[in-house]
Amino acid sequence: MPASAERYLEVQRSEEFAQLRRKLRNFIFPTTIAFIVWYSLYVLLSAYARDFMSIKLIGNINVALVFGILQFVSTFAIAWYYARFAAKEIDPRADAVYQELENTPSAAVDRSAD
Repeated sequence: MPASAERYLEVQRSEEFAQLRRKLRNFIFPTTIAFIVWYSLYVLLSAYARDFMSIKLIGNINVALVFGILQFVSTFAIAWYYARFAAKEIDPRADAVYQELENTPSAAVDRSAD
């Protein structure tokens, strides 16, 4: 028998769940904003600072190409950092909330019928 709807609401109102959500939001919102600003800078510079973006750095490699490659690098860096952050900070808290939900009397399952 799965946990009741009341139990899910109780867990949602718990301090542990609130901390889990706060920790996740404190990572996701600033990281998302930083990435959007970084991406917007690239787009705006490409559109309005063509002279700057066309500066050749080495051979035919210009500033625009370097910025474009850095977009990929930053995307992979954010994904790597999130995976590391989630494994260290989010997953243990989520597991604790899950275990609390599963180990309550209202969520107990009669396994003798299996």
